Amino acid sequence: MDKLINDFSYGLFFWQAIILVILILLLAKFAWKPILASLDAREQGIADAIAAAENARKEMAALQADNQRILAEARAERDAMMKEAREIKEKLIADATATAQAEGDKIIAQAKATIISEKNAAMAELKGQVSALSVEIAEKLLKSELSNKEAQNNLVEKMLDDVKLN
Repeated sequence: MDKLINDFSYGLFFWQAIILVILILLLAKFAWKPILASLDAREQGIADAIAAAENARKEMAALQADNQRILAEARAERDAMMKEAREIKEKLIADATATAQAEGDKIIAQAKATIISEKNAAMAELKGQVSALSVEIAEKLLKSELSNKEAQNNLVEKMLDDVKLN
């Protein structure tokens, strides 16, 4: 370090200072402006990227809110459809039950009418058979009673006694 201080030359220092000033002026004119412009552009690009990221974050938040709203609407619509389906099912079951009950009552009424009709027909047939049987029995009784002459005379006298003359 002593050697540097002892060998100091004012002329060399002067020329080095002038070269440094020229170099600084040249750098300021040709290099600093493009470098600063590049730095400003980079700074602006970073600011734009941050703004774009913020906008993207806001859009994502808006999309999430829209998704939540759409999901809530879909759930509400699904619940409404399920409620409507349950109501339709219950109505169909009630209608089917009522129809089945009415059909059953109709079948029962028809069966009762058929039973009464068949009962009346059977009673009429039974009456016919009973009357035919009664006539046949009476015929056989009369034949057996009227087969001899004395029984015929007794029957005629008895009938005449039953009939009163006025």
